Amino acid sequence: MAQVTITLDANLAIDAMMLSGTTNPQDAVELVLRDYLARGRRTETRTGEAADGHRLTVDRPTTQEG
Repeated sequence: MAQVTITLDANLAIDAMMLSGTTNPQDAVELVLRDYLARGRRTETRTGEAADGHRLTVDRPTTQEG
């Protein structure tokens, strides 16, 4: 598995560790990313594919009719 090295604000990493219940920043970031991706997949499952977003908008006429 490929690894990526990033730099984070220390307070941000500590907050993520406290909320996730982990003891090191790497585990916290990994859990947060996995949760974020899982939420995105659940949302797409319920609403359709991300490419289908155009279906959700209603085209309203620009001029008043009637």
